[in-house]
Amino acid sequence: MKRTYWWLSIVGFILPNIWVAKVSIETGNLLLWFDPRVTFTSMFANDISSAFSVDLLFVVLVFFIWTYTETQKLKIKNLYAVWIATMLLGLAGAFPLFLYFRERAAT
Repeated sequence: MKRTYWWLSIVGFILPNIWVAKVSIETGNLLLWFDPRVTFTSMFANDISSAFSVDLLFVVLVFFIWTYTETQKLKIKNLYAVWIATMLLGLAGAFPLFLYFRERAAT
C-alpha cells in the first residue's frame, strides 16, 4: 500500500493545483495566499462554493487532530511537513502522503 499512497499523493498534489496555478498566473495571487481577502471572497462567492469550503475546512481540522494523535501513537516524525503541505497545496495530496508515512512507520 505504501507505493499506492505515494502515487495517490503525487496525483493529489497535481490535480487540484492545476486550477491553483491557473488562478495564480492570472491574478498574481500565488498559491492563493498572497491575497487572502480575494481567496476567501472567492471561496464563499455563493452557497455551493461556501458549502464545499466549510466542508473542506472542517475536514482539514479533523485531519490535523487525527494526524497529531496518530503521530504520537506511532512515533511518526515530520508531521509539520504534512501540515505545511496541507496548507500550501491542499488535503488531496497531504492525506495520502500522511498515509504513506503511517504505513512506513508501521513496517
